[in-house]
Parts: sequence; structure tokens; C-alpha cells
Amino acid sequence: MFEDDGSDDAPEEKPTDPVELAREKLNEFRMHAQLAATFEGTRKFEAQILAGFDVKFARDIQRKIARLSKSKAGDSPVLPEASAAEAREILEMPASGKISTNDYHVHRRPGEVMMIRWIEGEQVDTFYERLQAHFEAALAGYIDDERSANAWKKDDKSNLVLEAMEKVKVKMEDIYLRGAIRKDHVFVLSTQAADEMDIIYLTDTLMGISPGELVGEKSAPPDEPTDQDRAWFFNLFSLRGISGGTEKMCFFTYLQKTEDTFAVE
Repeated sequence: MFEDDGSDDAPEEKPTDPVELAREKLNEFRMHAQLAATFEGTRKFEAQILAGFDVKFARDIQRKIARLSKSKAGDSPVLPEASAAEAREILEMPASGKISTNDYHVHRRPGEVMMIRWIEGEQVDTFYERLQAHFEAALAGYIDDERSANAWKKDDKSNLVLEAMEKVKVKMEDIYLRGAIRKDHVFVLSTQAADEMDIIYLTDTLMGISPGELVGEKSAPPDEPTDQDRAWFFNLFSLRGISGGTEKMCFFTYLQKTEDTFAVE
């Protein structure tokens, strides 16, 4: 089941069992596939970065997303029935507020960015296709590289990990609970967070834009950035459900510069 990933930087004990090692690597590929499919719209699907999103509107969405996140029971990303109306309201905002889907709507100030993207209908179908493609490409590339590297090493443990990875069939729609969303009309909210997201990786690599286009020129890293210059706190919320007979998704991304000089109001 898809669940909150917490912080990518959280320390944890490394597994030694080949099956557990394979599962950990597959989860890493899933997380990267999620990032790529979420933020590649500017590179692949003519999405625009639309800055100047109304701050009150952005904060209202932020508060609503926070309430939905707190309403979840235990480890399940499925929202309780009591939260369905608020989840539906967020997913219907493009229609009610005449907001474009596919584009990235941005509110920013020095050291802080809120970015919201809605997709629906065929756009959702395309998202899942791309999500699966990114995952499979990462998996195939890793297995090929490791097979080549282990050809002369004869590392039995690595070969066992690769064999375990090859046996697992991962369907991203299942991980994202798409079947339950379509059949039972539940609303699902999941998160992915990192204490230090490389803003250049997010913008240059995933989105195909300059950092300044997303965070503003004053907050963008200098020409020769340090690791600290590139580091932003990152939190991505993915809200999914059916509304008005149409499958819809909303991605809410919160970014904050990790330097103490940038304080959030």
C-alpha cells in the first residue's frame, strides 16, 4: 500500500536480507518515479509555471490539506468519510475558481514556495502511464548496470538481490490505490517529504526550468552554489479521488529554504 514516506533523510537501520534489500531499492525507484511524474509537466506536457497565485487562496488550500492529513487513521492514506467533502472541494477548485489544470500555480516569497497542480480525466491516465514508465525504466537500468558490474565480481549477495527484484511485479496504480478510488469512490492523501531537497535537481532535472523560475531570482542559488545553497525543505501532498464522475488529482508542494535567515510568517 502506498503510504507516507516521511523524510528521505531520516536515519534507519539498513536491512541485510536480499529480499528486504530488494524491497528497499524498489521503494527508492517508486519515490523517484513519483517525483518525475509529478513535476515533469513543464518538460513533457506544455504545463506553465504561473506565479502570483493568490496568497489567501494558497494558504486556504494549505490549511485544508493539513486538516485532511491529520484526519487520517493510523497508517492508511485513505481519508475518513467525514473528510470527503473537504477533499472534494479541493479537487473541484479548478472548476469553481476557473483555474487551469495541468499548470503549476505558484505563490512565492523569499525562502518559501507553495505550488499547486491539478490534473483530471485523461491527464490522470497519462500521469499513471508516466509513473509506471519511470519506475520500470529505473528498475531495468539498475538491473542492467548491476548485472554488468557483477559479471566479474561474482557477488552472490548482489545477485540474490537482483533476482528478488526481478521476481517482484510492481503496478503503480495498485500502490496508489487507484482501484479503490474508482470502485469505492474513496479519497486518498499521501505525502513525500525531504529535509533537504536539491532545488536544482527539482527544477533543472525534473521540471526543465531554472531555479529562479520557481523560487524567484532572489531565492535562487548563485552560479556556483554550495550544498547549503541548493537545500530546501520539501513536502509533497498527493490528493486523489472521483468528483462529478471524473477522476481528479491535486498535488500541493511546500518548499522552504533551510537557512535560518528565511523565516516563515
